[in-house]
Amino acid sequence: MNKYFALAFSFLFVTFIGAQTVVSGTVTDSNGDPVPGANIIVVGSTIGTATDFDGLYTLKVDQSPPFSIQASFLGLESVTAEVTMATQTLDFMLNESNQLDEVVISASRTPERILESPVTIERMDARDIKNTSSESFYNGLENLKGVDVSTSSLTFKSINTRGFATFANTRFMQLVDGMDNSSPALNFALGNLLGMSELDISTVELLPGASSALYGANAFNGVLFMTSKSPFDDAGISTYFKTGLTMQDAAGDNPYYDLGIRAAYKFSEKFAAKATLSYLQGTEWYATDYNQYIDAGAGNPDDIISNVGNATSFDQANIYGDEVAVPIDFEAAALGAGFPASVASALGQQTISRTGYKESDLTDYEAESIKASFAFHYRPFANDLEMIYNAKFGIGNTIYQGANRYNINNFFMQQHKIEIRNDNFFIRGYVTDEDAGDSYDMKFAGINMNKANANQWFGAYAQTFLGAIAQGSTQDAAHAGARQFADANVTLQPGTPEFKAQLDAITSDPDLNTGARFQDQTKLYHADGNYNFHKAIDFAEIQIGGSYRQYVLNSNGTIFTDYDGPIHYDEYGAYMQVQKKLIDDRLKLTGSVRYDKAQNFDGNISPRISISYSLGEGKTRNLRFSYQTGFRNPTTQDQYIGLDAGQAILIGSAPDNLDRYTSKPLDNSPTAQFLGFPATVELSGRAAYENAFTLASLQAFGASAAQGTPNPALLEVADFAYVKPERVQAFELGYRAGFGKLMLDASAYYNIYQDFIGNKTVVSPHYGSVNLASDITNLPPELGGPIPTALIAIGNGDYQPFQVYTNSEADISSYGATIGINTKVFSTFDFGINYTFAKFDFDQDTDPDYEAGFNTPEHKVKVGFGNTSLFKNFGFKVDYRWSDEYLWESSFADAIIDARSVVDAQINYSVPRMKSTFKLGGTNIGGKEFRAAPGTGSLGSMYYVSWVINL
Repeated sequence: MNKYFALAFSFLFVTFIGAQTVVSGTVTDSNGDPVPGANIIVVGSTIGTATDFDGLYTLKVDQSPPFSIQASFLGLESVTAEVTMATQTLDFMLNESNQLDEVVISASRTPERILESPVTIERMDARDIKNTSSESFYNGLENLKGVDVSTSSLTFKSINTRGFATFANTRFMQLVDGMDNSSPALNFALGNLLGMSELDISTVELLPGASSALYGANAFNGVLFMTSKSPFDDAGISTYFKTGLTMQDAAGDNPYYDLGIRAAYKFSEKFAAKATLSYLQGTEWYATDYNQYIDAGAGNPDDIISNVGNATSFDQANIYGDEVAVPIDFEAAALGAGFPASVASALGQQTISRTGYKESDLTDYEAESIKASFAFHYRPFANDLEMIYNAKFGIGNTIYQGANRYNINNFFMQQHKIEIRNDNFFIRGYVTDEDAGDSYDMKFAGINMNKANANQWFGAYAQTFLGAIAQGSTQDAAHAGARQFADANVTLQPGTPEFKAQLDAITSDPDLNTGARFQDQTKLYHADGNYNFHKAIDFAEIQIGGSYRQYVLNSNGTIFTDYDGPIHYDEYGAYMQVQKKLIDDRLKLTGSVRYDKAQNFDGNISPRISISYSLGEGKTRNLRFSYQTGFRNPTTQDQYIGLDAGQAILIGSAPDNLDRYTSKPLDNSPTAQFLGFPATVELSGRAAYENAFTLASLQAFGASAAQGTPNPALLEVADFAYVKPERVQAFELGYRAGFGKLMLDASAYYNIYQDFIGNKTVVSPHYGSVNLASDITNLPPELGGPIPTALIAIGNGDYQPFQVYTNSEADISSYGATIGINTKVFSTFDFGINYTFAKFDFDQDTDPDYEAGFNTPEHKVKVGFGNTSLFKNFGFKVDYRWSDEYLWESSFADAIIDARSVVDAQINYSVPRMKSTFKLGGTNIGGKEFRAAPGTGSLGSMYYVSWVINL
């Protein structure tokens, strides 16, 4: 019995040991090159491994044959093979897949072939990232069809589609592993500051156009999805190092460094973890746009009306501090000094502005970015149920251009997420926390540098000017000499200890009356979830979901009107989607509807309907039509800002915000004081919405006054409603098809906008009602007799411009089309070309105070040519982009942006024995510099070399 028992025990032991099956082999592509990072999984489970840099894999499973394993890699066709022995070698060769068969998730929140996507979608994967000609995957997005990238600085780029581009792109959503990585206070993403290391990128998907039915508020112009690699599927250590030069006429040649590392480890079938770290350093593009887009100094009392300056007042784009200007009565000063009346009268009163500082005087132009993240993944039952904790950190320096230019210095953001998910559902919650660090407004830095010793400077100027006139100089020569003397003897000179001490004091002071610091510690709390009933319901795929978000605005009164503590603001939404396939799965119908409610606004319903039909044998051609809606809630700044930006006071229009803001004391003119009006006045934010004239009507009135026939009937009261959500209805027709090696994707869209949110400038008198008939001041007959009090204020220059946030009542629409072709030429070479047309329709006469800011070229062409395996382990890629000229409109400045052609190129070489890939490349290698917008630095060339190691 003992013998039989021992034999039986041995059999059971051997059976148990034998249950551990070991499969090994290689994965190569059709060229015979190894495929590193290919996934090898047991079919029907989450058990698997990945290939190393040489394409080798070893898979150990506690499962007896027979069973199947599958090898897959993004961009290549998956291959399945059967395991029949406990120890077996299986080699896989993966052919390049048809791009139309690649799987995307974002279009419908469920996996589907890109061919069958009900809407337009663009994508990048690991192979595209490896082959991009740009120095980073994020900049490489510009080569995608229909995508625009606006460059504010070296490290801050704004992604946009289908028009209305800005650097502060609040109409476009950027999601990283499901987290919105927009700044909570600014309401837009700061490029890739809190984005993703390219070592950790699994896929990038981009949905152009309205997507609010699934993704809620602000998915208005499109959504960018970045999905990271799972440590269960992609374990190991990867690292990269890049270095090179940025080349610009203004900045010269400067070094550029970018390095990163990713480490992931699969501890068991239940637990895995990963961490990434990257660091970038370089020199910003110097901004040297010295055009004077506004033709008068900000201190000129007549500039807002006449917009006409003179030779002594300035306001150049990248010069700050020249806004400090005062009117000097040279005639009175000359008479007091004993000049003859005939000489004094010729001098009159003139507005003099200070000589400003160049932007390069007020910043060191150091670009820096540090990103770190870590994640713990836990599968408690070793199946598809997964629990994730993810933390992301980003700190850096960059330049942001909004109404002014901002030095974003030591800006810090962090996100923490907890998520539970499987194939049927996900539920997650995350917090975004930011700290503006040492950031500051460069315009106010210059203004307050010059305000500090303004009396001495203007005194020296006036004295020197009069002295020159007394010696017989012309006025032009006297002004030039006076400015030179005052600058040399009063102005603090850049580079001196005194200048640095004064600048440090101003950039540390958050009070814009005396300082320039941008102070902010705003937070965002967000939770969302989704459930897919595809396993419980057979007749259709049904999904439901919802989200909740709360903002906690905390700028200590420097941006928002949160003087007495943080402002809490929340919004929530819920959606449902039904998708049904008919006619042999050729016809796919998708319907979605979403309801959203924000604290200060009525609820909003966003429907979406799409129809797609697959044609031909093999379903290789697809027609699609969609009707989508989008909406955008007014941003936190649209509602709660209270900021004196210099040329205007910015006032958010939330009902509880209007009385929160009170201006600093505003000086009234000597004439007003003579007539009995107070020396100073304070205006509340309510004045902007309830006691102001429109800018266009005030300018018309100013023109009539300049002609000697002032006509008060031209003045129009600014009667703007409080800001509310804007909406868009989007109609799209598309066609995708594969014809052998050639793939075609074309689409056309038409958008109709309602209640388009924008800024309007209004002007409020310091005293008097804009209802001219209700407020009359009885002046003596010799002073004109009875006159509306507000006209006295306008005539004396006693008024305050406000920039208000409201909705345009004008009819605004946009339309466009894209077509792209990708194919193989000369057998193995990849060739792609696409064309984008974009146009908008807006009658300025219907809303003269509104700037639409379409900011998009009408025509764009992009061409790509390359070969991933020109010969063994060697590849190359060349990208060409052309766009025609277009009008850029913004609160900073308006200007025509010239047409441009840009060429990027790279070559790469893999060394398998070193597990390394080397790349040499350049962007804008033609060297012709161009600007993305008025006021930004001209973009020069960048040349780089990179070394990527995958262990």
